Amino acid sequence: MIPIAVVVCVMGGWCTVYLADTLLRSSSSVKNRYESWLSSNGFTLSPFHIKWHTGIFNRLFAKCAHLNPHFLYIWFSAGMVFGVLAMFGSVVLLSKTLLQTLSQMMAETPEGSQEQILQVVVPGVNLPVSQLAYFFIAILVSGVIHEFGHGVAALREKVRLNGFGMFMFVIYPGAFVDLFTTHLNLISPVQQLRIFCAGVWHNFMLCVVALSFLFLLPIILFPFYYTGAGALVTEVVEGSPSSGPRGLFLGDLVTQLEDCSVRGVQDWHSCIQHLSHNAQTGYCVHTAKLQLSSTAGRAFKRLDGTMECCGNNSLTDLCFSYSNNVESKLFACLPVRKTIEASRTCRTNTDCQTDFTPSLCLIPTLENQTRLIRVKHPPQTDMLFVGYPSHLQFSVSLTNFVPRLGFLHPDLPVMLETFCKYLVSLSGALAVVNAVPCFALDGQWMLTAFLEATLSSVIPERNYRELIGFFFLLGGSALLAANVALGLWMVTAR
Repeated sequence: MIPIAVVVCVMGGWCTVYLADTLLRSSSSVKNRYESWLSSNGFTLSPFHIKWHTGIFNRLFAKCAHLNPHFLYIWFSAGMVFGVLAMFGSVVLLSKTLLQTLSQMMAETPEGSQEQILQVVVPGVNLPVSQLAYFFIAILVSGVIHEFGHGVAALREKVRLNGFGMFMFVIYPGAFVDLFTTHLNLISPVQQLRIFCAGVWHNFMLCVVALSFLFLLPIILFPFYYTGAGALVTEVVEGSPSSGPRGLFLGDLVTQLEDCSVRGVQDWHSCIQHLSHNAQTGYCVHTAKLQLSSTAGRAFKRLDGTMECCGNNSLTDLCFSYSNNVESKLFACLPVRKTIEASRTCRTNTDCQTDFTPSLCLIPTLENQTRLIRVKHPPQTDMLFVGYPSHLQFSVSLTNFVPRLGFLHPDLPVMLETFCKYLVSLSGALAVVNAVPCFALDGQWMLTAFLEATLSSVIPERNYRELIGFFFLLGGSALLAANVALGLWMVTAR
């Protein structure tokens, strides 16, 4: 369900704006000045919608449209081809997404939702509140670049640009260009197609630029940050198993999880997945340390079938299982830090035979699915984590970038990475949605121009072409509406 706090904030904000607008319009002393100010500055207010329209950027659009006519012709022609392919590809993608959503709805557990390429985003539900700024800035930038493409393409095709504007609908920002419709209707279908496809094309190219920046970020930031030395801790959830006097702290560099080397964030996640999907790691322990055991082989079964040989109140001791030449299964309750400190990992006693002193492979006996994980973050003492590996994975935020100088903030590369990822996701989503042959979206005009350009010689009657386009638009609109409705239900109701 959508959090009540989010609904209250949104409704409260819009009610305040609407109330202020109503009061100013009803006041005889300020009504004329207020309405004159709105009109002169291009503002329009209605419930849950604010729009701003201006012509101050028309000269900038015109300058960009005349920079290099030959290059722009090739650029927008490539965009036209991409837009037509995207129009058909978006239908395939939405159909696949709809089938995935239906299969998840019929399943008992919504597994595999992360595999979907498209997913409805609701702030405060499946979008963290801490990342709302990234989301809104990225969607606004994507919208502006989208409309910039339409505007420049229109001016290049000799279509007058009346103005540019931005709006806010409920909580989502956006942008638009105002084109002179008479000019637009006079040009050829191919010219129209270049204009209508330009927005989708620019969103795709924005994705390419953001992805390139993301991949080149280590090189761009090389003079200030280095990578490959480990995963730098940028945040530890307070009260989590990773916090505490001997836990992880901001600025710690994690280099190893057990015998799995960590050179970056990807290694951190892959090491945790490896440790969680494999049996508990053992440790080579000198036989002399077994004398510290507080039990003499006494052990009892837990409810899940695993063995326990330490008291339930013990915070420093752990039950280990091992075997020797005489008995195949023995148990010892040992102080865990003293026992495994500076010891090698092992699976069997054979792995410990390289030591000059006699050693045995001791394996912690933990409850089902929990693990003992030794986290190395030199020069600090190793952190010993006991619990579910996923709790360790998601209680710590890390980055690949380590500052070369003390005054550099470790969060800067994280902010750039996060923004680029949002830009790729939202600009790509905007391209896909606008390419769908759906009423009131770019896809409607793209489909109409495409049918006019390709079917005018095959089907001379314009009414028949319009009828074909209508049925395509009806199907595309139904497909998009079904994806949005079911996507919202999956996000808010399950």
